[in-house]
Amino acid sequence: MTPVRPHLVWDWNGTLLNDLSLVVTATNAAFASVGGPTVTPDEHRVRFRRPIADYYAEVLGRAVDDEAFGRLDRIFHDAYRTGLTTCELAHDAAVAMEAWPGTQSLLSMWFHDELVPAVHTYGLAGRFTRMDGLRAQVGGGRKAESLRRHLTELGVPGREVVLIGDSLDDADAALSVGGRVVLYTGGFTDPDRLRASGHPVADTLAAAVTLATTLP
Repeated sequence: MTPVRPHLVWDWNGTLLNDLSLVVTATNAAFASVGGPTVTPDEHRVRFRRPIADYYAEVLGRAVDDEAFGRLDRIFHDAYRTGLTTCELAHDAAVAMEAWPGTQSLLSMWFHDELVPAVHTYGLAGRFTRMDGLRAQVGGGRKAESLRRHLTELGVPGREVVLIGDSLDDADAALSVGGRVVLYTGGFTDPDRLRASGHPVADTLAAAVTLATTLP
């Protein structure tokens, strides 16, 4: 009997797309709008988490309710859109995708209507059996439910999935469906935090794919 080849789900922001600097700039624009502090990329990587409202509340030193987060999220995304054309793919993104022997899809927590044309701009759309982004007006939530919907649409059982992403939320999402994960240190999360999680960790996307092919 031929063994089932896993399906690979890629994260977008901070993984395939190298947008950490832009995300930090946009985050600081949101903080500045309410008199908050400026965070450095290293500080962002240490403190960032989902739900993003919790991260904002920690940095700002006060509660961030849904209404306040909605305002901050709009400011963040306005600043993010302004700089998006400056972002490039991770240096080995194309090589890593080419190396995967099975099917691949893309799941992002960025807005779906903006994700899809952006992926086309980078010439990657043909690589994915499905692309899904956030279908809501405000972001910032966890990825687990989005992953469940993504796999349902694909018709792929969670146990046959490997997710490559740059955050602990990616790991939580993969575990929630019975899948596996490889975490990439080049994105939004401090590498020490990723390694402390106990999940497989890679410093390049090519190494992440190599690890993903060897997972039990």
